Formats: sequence, structure tokens, C-alpha cells
Amino acid sequence: MGSQWGQDKTYLRAKNEGFRSRAAYKLMEIQTKFGIIRRDDNIVDLGAAPGSWLQIERTLTDARIIGIDLNPIAELDGIETIEGDINDPAVVEMVKEKLEVVNIVLCDASPKLSGHKSYDQARIIDLNEQALRFACKVLKPGGNFAVKSFQGSDFPEFYAKCKLNFYAVKTCMTKSTRKGSTELYIVAKNFIGPAVP
Repeated sequence: MGSQWGQDKTYLRAKNEGFRSRAAYKLMEIQTKFGIIRRDDNIVDLGAAPGSWLQIERTLTDARIIGIDLNPIAELDGIETIEGDINDPAVVEMVKEKLEVVNIVLCDASPKLSGHKSYDQARIIDLNEQALRFACKVLKPGGNFAVKSFQGSDFPEFYAKCKLNFYAVKTCMTKSTRKGSTELYIVAKNFIGPAVP
């Protein structure tokens, strides 16, 4: 990433400010626009490696934060991590055992992109569906959810599923997103209850 994006201003800014990736600024912008995280919110961050969102989350809440990823996450002060698959019932149970209440589920995960838009979009939507299912299993009523997605033919159906589960659902394109990218975030607030199996 360093060689490819070395001259990217946002990447350089992140490096200079001690963040693990440019994605840190995306969460800052989402928080500024939507105020999804409160000081006493417990957070579960899906696909959390390398950990830049965890770094920002630690500044936004005084409560507990759990980062989950298939890959190990380098240690961060005040952050608990789980190396595992969010589709694994054991991982869901581990979260429930650790946190009596889950207020926020976030997911900035993305598959490795192939460059074929329709294929990549199908894969990110599949990842989005996994994140939504996980959120529906652990979130308390009234909780919030934010997930990275890509615009494309499969997007409206997933967006509609989010609207079944949350009272307020909006999209957000962040300023830190690379030019020409179809990336956007779904920000879903006030969890109703699990309508998605």
C-alpha cells in the first residue's frame, strides 16, 4: 500500500498522525455527520484489521470495544480483539459473553478487489449481508450500525434489508474515499429488531 499510495495526501496524513490507515478519517466524518457513537457505547468492529477505526473508536467512547478479524490485529491500548470469522456461532457467543450490551456494530471490511466491478460488488454485498446478520444477532434495540459498501445493481436490495431492521437509514460518501471509487457507507440508526434471519 505504501508504494502504491505513497503520494496520496490522505495516506500521508494518516501515517504522519499515527493512524494505521486512511480509513480513520472516514469514521471521523461519519461520526461528525451522524453522531452514531456516544460516550457510553460498547462497540463491536467487524473486519477491524489493521485497526484504524479501532483507534478512532477509542477516542469516542469510554466503554468497551471489541475488534474482530480473520487476521490478527496488532495490540492497541484498551481494545479487546477476537481472531475469528463473524459467521462462526462461537464468535457471536464470545461477543455476547464479553458484552452484556452491544450498542454499535461497525464494519469497514472489504474483499480483495479483482478489478471486475460486478464480481467485486457481489462480494462486498455478501460481506455486507454477513455484517448485517451479525449485527442483528448482537445489537440491543435502539443500537446503531454502519457498513462500507459499493454502488451497483445489488446495492438497493441490501439497502432495503437495512431499512427493515433500522428506523433511520442513510448513505454517506466520505471525502477521504479515493476519486472514482464507488465506495459508500450505509449508516443505520435505531435498531428495530431482527427481521433478517
